[in-house]
Amino acid sequence: MNPLLLIDGYKLDHRRQYPPNTQRVYSNLTARASRVPGQEEVVFLGLQYFLRHFLMDELTSFFAGDIDAIAARYTVRVNGYLGANEIGTDHIRALHALGYLPLEFRAVPEGTSVPLRVPLLTVENTHDDFAWLVNYYETLLSASLWMPCTSATNALRLRRLLDSYATQTGSPPEFVQWQGHDFSFRGMAGVESGMLSGMGHLVAFTGTDTIPAIDFIETYYGTPNGYLIGGSVAATEHSVMCAGGQSGELETFARLLDLYPSGILSVVSDTWDLWHVLTSILPQLKERIMARDGKIVIRPDSGDPVKIVCGDPDAPAGSPERKGVVAMLWELFGGATTSTGHRLLDSHIGCIYGDSISYERASAILAGLDENGYASANVVFGVGSYTYQYVTRDTYNFAMKATWVQIDGKGIDIFKAPATDDGVKNSAKGRLAVMSDDCGRLSLVNQATVEQETESQLRPVWRNGKFLAFDSFDVIRDRALRPQHVARS
Repeated sequence: MNPLLLIDGYKLDHRRQYPPNTQRVYSNLTARASRVPGQEEVVFLGLQYFLRHFLMDELTSFFAGDIDAIAARYTVRVNGYLGANEIGTDHIRALHALGYLPLEFRAVPEGTSVPLRVPLLTVENTHDDFAWLVNYYETLLSASLWMPCTSATNALRLRRLLDSYATQTGSPPEFVQWQGHDFSFRGMAGVESGMLSGMGHLVAFTGTDTIPAIDFIETYYGTPNGYLIGGSVAATEHSVMCAGGQSGELETFARLLDLYPSGILSVVSDTWDLWHVLTSILPQLKERIMARDGKIVIRPDSGDPVKIVCGDPDAPAGSPERKGVVAMLWELFGGATTSTGHRLLDSHIGCIYGDSISYERASAILAGLDENGYASANVVFGVGSYTYQYVTRDTYNFAMKATWVQIDGKGIDIFKAPATDDGVKNSAKGRLAVMSDDCGRLSLVNQATVEQETESQLRPVWRNGKFLAFDSFDVIRDRALRPQHVARS
């Protein structure tokens, strides 16, 4: 695939539509609004991947290839798409002859939480003949970045919730990094989508079943030797539990205990009757479970998550349904009392719920546990498509807009302000700076001076095909997990 055709079709001829002798175009990518109640910042993530993959690796064959063959293929595609036209290939040949991509990206450091309407990055051409390239890449840039930014933002939002309940219920704070586990891969729109979103999850958590996201991070970001990006535990699925038959469910559980004499094992427990597992099978295996060097994690997978985990107040008094999974496990296995007076299950037993988990459902489960006197660490959440796929580019209204051009040597501030809009689509104006106060709060400066641009948090990260700044994933994760609004180095 021609890397110069990874665009929306209308981009093809914008080069000729700019005023004559347009020498520079300067644009920014910004999250303009939030559809998530109370979420007023987005986590910036994914630029290093975009730059290396699309602007370096993918262009290697273009710059090394035979330009006559490249131009011929380009002509066939464009003429077949638009019909005979005057776009031509002179600009493609000129870029090939230049031998590099004449763009400069400035950006806030990845992992930074950026307020809405404050730019995440700016991009500008570095050669007067290639102003057309800046917004030519809008489609690819937007498609590459909105998902990792959105997933990282939603993951960090969930992480803050879990951190809060850990403090409130006396749960071990170090457990929280494993308390949100990525189950989303099968629900994403392809492998790249799964990896980009999976990287966003791993900014906030360590637990993941999306193995390709780990390889993706190592490829495009890197980490120090031995650094743990993500991990998981042994776990069953329904086919495993079904294979021994319903009458052999006890034997299946027993066989799994033999297979895994130590470590954490997650067992799907509602293939037939979750309450039978809790009231009959687990009591028969209690001594073996308590004697293991590790934890058995009971995994319900259907029903109302809040009622399953915390109990159904409308169920008959004294019934397993009325008590819920955590209370049933406490009755059987016991545990300890935290510093806040909450009950924490014995270390040999636990619970995970991974079906239809959203921020709101996780919040309701945590509140229900708290109200019933149980610590938040009694449950792990499998976070899937309800969190990472039920989103769009407009969840945080990402948009790339030009705010400054240079024509015939004169810089001109430009902006967008539709009279028919409510103000969300209004753009910034002129050259931009992102300034940080003493507490780390970021704000936008429109029509920035040269001095303000120099001091801006929008640091030069890539120019003319080469990185100027590069962060490994451990640095990005640490940055994202810092307490909000503290002085930043």
